[in-house]
Amino acid sequence: MDLFDQTLKNSIQKEAPLADRMRPRVLEEFIGQEKILGKGKILQKIIESGEIPSLILWGPPGSGKTTLAQIVAGITKSHFISFSAVLSGVKEIRAVIKEALDQRKFHQRRTILFVDEIHRFNKAQQDAFLPQVEKGVITLIGATTENPSFEVISPLLSRCQVLVLEALTREEMQIILKRALKNKERGLGGLDLELEEKALDFISHCSQGDARIALNALEIAAAITKPNKKGTRKVTLRAAEEAMQKKFLLYDKGGEEHYNLISAFIKSLRGSDPDAALYWLARMLEAGEDPLFLARRMVIFSSEDIGNADPQAIQVAVSAMQAFDFVGLPEGWIPLAQAATYLATAPKSNASYLAYLKAKEDVKTEGALPVPLRLRNAPTKLMSELGYGKDYKYPHNYEGHFVKEEYLPEKLIGRTYYHPTLNGYEKSIKERLNNWRKKPKK
Repeated sequence: MDLFDQTLKNSIQKEAPLADRMRPRVLEEFIGQEKILGKGKILQKIIESGEIPSLILWGPPGSGKTTLAQIVAGITKSHFISFSAVLSGVKEIRAVIKEALDQRKFHQRRTILFVDEIHRFNKAQQDAFLPQVEKGVITLIGATTENPSFEVISPLLSRCQVLVLEALTREEMQIILKRALKNKERGLGGLDLELEEKALDFISHCSQGDARIALNALEIAAAITKPNKKGTRKVTLRAAEEAMQKKFLLYDKGGEEHYNLISAFIKSLRGSDPDAALYWLARMLEAGEDPLFLARRMVIFSSEDIGNADPQAIQVAVSAMQAFDFVGLPEGWIPLAQAATYLATAPKSNASYLAYLKAKEDVKTEGALPVPLRLRNAPTKLMSELGYGKDYKYPHNYEGHFVKEEYLPEKLIGRTYYHPTLNGYEKSIKERLNNWRKKPKK
């Protein structure tokens, strides 16, 4: 690298965002991930051994995946290549492999290929790299926010050690922010900057464990804070709130967190906890989830988990869905919240849900059993002569509008699918059914 190139590089680094400038360069600067980086933990042992296997770093945004990959490459004196799963194709893959082979041949050093967002790798790309990973031509380090067991092909996944990273804690975030405030070379130490304790707490909390968001917010807050007469800038809570704009909510409508949150919401409804249900509902709505998706889930829940224990539940859920469709945002959350609290506090029964599953199993096992002749309709003379509808007992002709009769196919006579609970309205249904079932056959 000549003097001009070095000057250009220094200029770019100086003007880079604070989050990039403050990226740890050595392991001693790295904050967090004690479960894999602490003394005697797996990544620490891997680094100390010098034998780096292919790795997949799975964790939320801003938890240090890219930084760790770069530090590992530096410690092991490996050649580091960053590869884009979205922008690169077969041509670029071949170029990477050639570069790795040249590094091994002429410089006797390994190549670490870093693939950010490896979950965006298509199957062809993964297949192309697999032989090179097997041969040791490249050491793959992939970073992903998605569950790799869903996104990475099994042969490649089996050749990688998956390490799980966690979102940074509030305390860890505050260490990172304070370090950026003091660092004169790469941070904001040259600005004579003070950060109110409330502002520090706010940024570290609202960044949701993402160091990049926290540092970006700090940099913006510093930029919009004017120095006083002494030249000191004091970042207040108000400046921090303005810099953050809105609380960042970790959510991917197509990813694992989507399923985690909807699962928590449904389980809170099922567990009759309206407070938890409202919290998870708010989490999803504020993060941009489709409100009609949540409304549809509540309609399903009202039948699956409440059923006839409260027959009005499905009416409430459907009405809330229609109300949202009519009102829209921003007020549409109001009927959804009402429906969520109603469903959470309603008596519960999955008896009708379970009853259908049992009936479905008999359909699968026994096949298409014939309809008994007495239950068949007889719209023609021939059908009547064949016995269609013969001996059918019309319930309204009997006392209480009920008569004991067999309505199942002959092979299934005696089967009972629906067992009402003693919850809510189903208690009345259970008593009525018991009375009917005890009546003698006429």
